[in-house]
Amino acid sequence: MNILLEIGSGICLLLGCFLCLSGGVGILRFPDFFTRMHAVGVTDTLGAGMILIGLMLQNPTGLVLLKLLMILLLTLFINPTASHALAKAALRNNLHMVLDESTDKGGDKPSKP
Repeated sequence: MNILLEIGSGICLLLGCFLCLSGGVGILRFPDFFTRMHAVGVTDTLGAGMILIGLMLQNPTGLVLLKLLMILLLTLFINPTASHALAKAALRNNLHMVLDESTDKGGDKPSKP
């Protein structure tokens, strides 16, 4: 049973690290604020969740498990809410999406219809 917990923990930790790394690549590769924020918001929440689950499997008893569970629940509630608040603030400040990279000459914003 102990070896199964170790293998499961390792898989969760590796998957979580991969998701966080792919979110970082999304920040660098995507063209505008909204797509970058979406890439990071989704992968960061899931990646942090998988890392926390992997850590829970490392120590399945005691107070550490309770603390990690509370951190997981807070992460699952706070990250999507923060992403939504950032997107709403960007829209209110007239930040527009880049719909086509060929029309984005010199950083000009598309005109508002």
